[in-house]
Amino acid sequence: MVKTIFLESNGSAGARTISTIATTRGLALSRYVITRLMKKLGLVSCQPPNHKYKKAKQAHTSIPNTLERQFAVTQPDQVWCGDITFIWTGNRWAYLAIVMDLFARKPVGWSMSNSPDTNLAAKALTIAFESRGRPKNVMFHSDQGSTYTSRNYQQLLWRYQIEQSMSRRGNCWDNSLMEQFFRSLKSEWMPTTGYRSFIEAESPVA
Repeated sequence: MVKTIFLESNGSAGARTISTIATTRGLALSRYVITRLMKKLGLVSCQPPNHKYKKAKQAHTSIPNTLERQFAVTQPDQVWCGDITFIWTGNRWAYLAIVMDLFARKPVGWSMSNSPDTNLAAKALTIAFESRGRPKNVMFHSDQGSTYTSRNYQQLLWRYQIEQSMSRRGNCWDNSLMEQFFRSLKSEWMPTTGYRSFIEAESPVA
């Protein structure tokens, strides 16, 4: 039973998880017993490593927080929010950029890459802009990540005639709806141990 559950999890399940699953299948085993059995069987759980973003050294003060947490917009394509999160893909982190329409609270553009750079965020924005029929008078709000403060990204916003709004440094509540979206995505949709490959990760998102 222990070996079967471990293989079903693609080598990611630990003693606590295996104990819970085994119990639901009618075989009550404590995680301490599971730990001994895993050691005897040579089974070692492979968990995603901790992820760390590089922190900005100073605040970007030239872009104001125009949105000011006014999340209750009255029409589509009035305010978009964007952010990037990380996803485990077998042997490395991949990155998912989302552009979300605040009116519908749903993504209108997304992109995945092995690097959390400007190209990733720019592709998500371009997909949103094109798929929504090149709307006018849109505001785009994000945090102060270097991706969104880069010259190339600001030039893209200018080209699309999109007004940029930016959270205050270190204040996650200014972009809380994106935080909520990613929390729901990871807790309700994604496997808790991530995906086995980049291709597998792309398919459910699409």
